[in-house]
Amino acid sequence: MTSERSTTTRTRAQRSQDSRARILDAAVACLIEGGYSGSTTLVIQSEAAVSRGRLLHHFPSRDRLLVAAAQHLAVKRVADTEERVRRVVEQNPPADVFERADLVIELLWESFSEPHFWASIELWTAARVNSEIADVLRPEEKRLGAAIRASMARMFGDELASRPRFKQLRDLLLTSMRGTSMTYTFDRRDPREDAMLDQWKDLARLLLAP
Repeated sequence: MTSERSTTTRTRAQRSQDSRARILDAAVACLIEGGYSGSTTLVIQSEAAVSRGRLLHHFPSRDRLLVAAAQHLAVKRVADTEERVRRVVEQNPPADVFERADLVIELLWESFSEPHFWASIELWTAARVNSEIADVLRPEEKRLGAAIRASMARMFGDELASRPRFKQLRDLLLTSMRGTSMTYTFDRRDPREDAMLDQWKDLARLLLAP
């Protein structure tokens, strides 16, 4: 009897987890396709194929849902980028620390073309005139920022991350990549050929020189 009850509880928990994941994925898709204004709860509910009650059970507030969705995807992409660096370094060990830095910069830059970045942009833009979403977004962005900074230190490796100007490089890369990515909204081009890529690599050598 206890075993049956435990199995039933796990099944319900799994169903709840699955529906929550579908809602988050649907919210991200709606943010990217329709922007903040087009991401209504009705649209998200339809995209996720869940009942109104199920959506409200997980996320009573639309703004909290959209913030949770963007953060959920961003955390996943940060972890994925770090894992890609780890695999490449293991399979093809860089010749030196700066070759590793080049790899990290290339993969980090790729992440600024991915859906999580554009979902975040939609929320940041909405937060400019919506104090409620700004209040929800602010602490989540602080937590995400801390996770990104920690991940970057691991990706660059202990030797480079311990150098005095690493934090300066890290912050310059994040702000510069964010700003450069914004220009892609009106000037579509291949990010792999962006002139800034070589400049970021040169910056790493300049700031992290022993």
